[in-house]
Amino acid sequence: MPEPPLDTLRALLDALEVEWEEGTRRGETVVALPGERKLRTVVSLVVGERAVELRAFVIRNPDENHEAFYRYLLRRALRLPGVGYAVDASGDVYLTGRVPLVGLDEHVLDELLGAVLAACDEPFNEMLRLGFWTSIRREWAWRLERGESTANLEAFRAELESLTDAGADPG
Repeated sequence: MPEPPLDTLRALLDALEVEWEEGTRRGETVVALPGERKLRTVVSLVVGERAVELRAFVIRNPDENHEAFYRYLLRRALRLPGVGYAVDASGDVYLTGRVPLVGLDEHVLDELLGAVLAACDEPFNEMLRLGFWTSIRREWAWRLERGESTANLEAFRAELESLTDAGADPG
């Protein structure tokens, strides 16, 4: 007797050594993928009758520069295999995808999870730069003024220091 699709998905995740937990919805499995720029990406995988549907939170609605921010995402979407960006009613960005159960194997799942990281982790700093630069500059100035750690802004250090050195207003 064949394994139910949900068991198959979880066995494939185990084979890939991806930690998972049972989700709150029927047929849902949740994984947290570690990243380099974004600390982690939480992915919901829901097994349906014919496909596994994927959904992952990417980033909240940008504070500024909306046109350039969304244009950047749309351009990246041209190169994404099997996944795409979506925006909810609040403007928050998600990644969605769908894989037929009939084609789901270890290789396909590995590629799908890799595509999630390529879409969520790789561009994360650029998304922050495009959509939250004013907040980043203010946070930098606030932390320097109070002698607080700037470790969480390390990816932007060179740009922020050059602004500080040039006497630019931090926010």
